[in-house]
Amino acid sequence: MSDGTAAETRVDCHVKVLNDAVVERARAVGLDVLVYAPHFTRLPEIRRQAASYSTDDLLVVPAREVFTGSWRNRKHVLAVGLEEPVPDFISLEAAMAEFERQGAAVLVPHPEFATVSLGESDLRRYVDVVDAIEVFNPKHFPAHNRRARELAEKLALPPFTSSYAHLPQSVGVAHTVLDRTIETEAELVSAFEDGVARRIVYNKGNGRWRTTALELAHLCYENTWEKIDRLFLSGTEPTHPHHIAYDGRFDDASVY
Repeated sequence: MSDGTAAETRVDCHVKVLNDAVVERARAVGLDVLVYAPHFTRLPEIRRQAASYSTDDLLVVPAREVFTGSWRNRKHVLAVGLEEPVPDFISLEAAMAEFERQGAAVLVPHPEFATVSLGESDLRRYVDVVDAIEVFNPKHFPAHNRRARELAEKLALPPFTSSYAHLPQSVGVAHTVLDRTIETEAELVSAFEDGVARRIVYNKGNGRWRTTALELAHLCYENTWEKIDRLFLSGTEPTHPHHIAYDGRFDDASVY
């Protein structure tokens, strides 16, 4: 990872896209680690893709952003270090219990954003389970990021940031610098769970607003035609709790 005199690692804590362009971009901006958590993709496939793009100078860590609750009232939680797959569309309680059972690092992306995030009451309930809260997200407007920082301070939760990149050019525009050398998935999980010291880095210039505009445009697409295709044309998602891959383990926790 980082080869400077300081023992630190630059981590983009949440990206949705992974290909050659993403890897090239990550290297160009000096990242050491990418946390890869695509939507509606089962953990074994995420692990396979992450391993295929990891190199000596860039570690790609597999993760799952689990959609808890229903589509209209879903609450996203990012889990790093899962050993066994966890489906979407289960209750928040069941997801948190499973993350805790598996010893995963639990990160809260984009708190209180639209209808897809944990709110203050959720954070208070699970403050002993959550390892970090996102305090800057390029999709957010300043008021959203201020509120996220306020929550982190109020609840004494360690911060993190990410590019939340759905587009290759967004990778690295926001990232977290951990005050520790990270060379494996297990070391990243430990760093989050240990609350290791860190710096939050993000682009404050005009490029930040270009990233925001492009990513929000992608978000609008993702939640319109793509959503309709997923829910009504594509059949059962591979991360649906009733999928055969989960062998009925999450049937009681399913919201559908």
